[in-house]
Amino acid sequence: MAKKLIAKAENPRRRKPQWATVAAISDLKPEVQSERYHSRTIERALDALEAFDSGTTSLSLKELSSVINQPESSLYRVLTTLQKRDYLLQNRDGTYQLTRKVLHGRLYERAELLKVTARPFLEELSRQFDETVSLSYLFTDYVQVLDTIEAFHPIRVTNRAGRIIPPHCSSMGKAIMAYQSSEVADRMLETYGLVRRTEHSISDRQTLHTELETSRKAGFAVDRQESMLGGICYGAPIFLSPVSVVGAISVSTPIQRLDKDREQQIRDSVVVAAGSISKVFATALRSS
Repeated sequence: MAKKLIAKAENPRRRKPQWATVAAISDLKPEVQSERYHSRTIERALDALEAFDSGTTSLSLKELSSVINQPESSLYRVLTTLQKRDYLLQNRDGTYQLTRKVLHGRLYERAELLKVTARPFLEELSRQFDETVSLSYLFTDYVQVLDTIEAFHPIRVTNRAGRIIPPHCSSMGKAIMAYQSSEVADRMLETYGLVRRTEHSISDRQTLHTELETSRKAGFAVDRQESMLGGICYGAPIFLSPVSVVGAISVSTPIQRLDKDREQQIRDSVVVAAGSISKVFATALRSS
């Protein structure tokens, strides 16, 4: 009797899940079995969440109904549930937006995809100039470095992944902020502040707005000893769409290695590389 009890303890019988039992006795194909247990309510909820391009996208019930091709009556119940569970936020005008809980997950997912996409272009810039090359991404209201390749020179401008960069006195920060709405730009400045890093740093909003306008027209931004004395940095924006900038790349160099011709080469190469990354990134997002 004792031996039988021990045997049962060592080899406990486990109840098979229903899907395994059905699969064992059914001749249905896997995709047909999957359809049998498919939840259309959950699918409608996921379709609703995926209809939002970004955290700034606001959609009404009617617009969402049109986008995901669902009747308003049943979709309203889905949206109310998502709002109750803090996946959607309803604005005063009745439109809906993604909450930070959902948005942060999507942003980090996109940031990782951008990091993989941009790496070959960063490596090429590093080989071409042997200067520090960096990639950054906009996380709601702050800019963070995703990747960096440092120069081999003993005297070089350094950077590190994970660093939060000042939007007003860094080339990547300015390249990103130049294309944001005034509301997002204000939040970025509130997060970091107009802190003077060096005597060359911009410390008033009017001068900064003028600088951002110049950067937007030129297609690149410059940090001339604004974040570090002796360092020059050229940054260019990475577009998610023609009107949406989500990141930037840069090449940083000590001022003593920069002459007029090299400055032009770096600037042009950064702009071209950022444009190429934007195209590859947009394609990767569509297929992901």
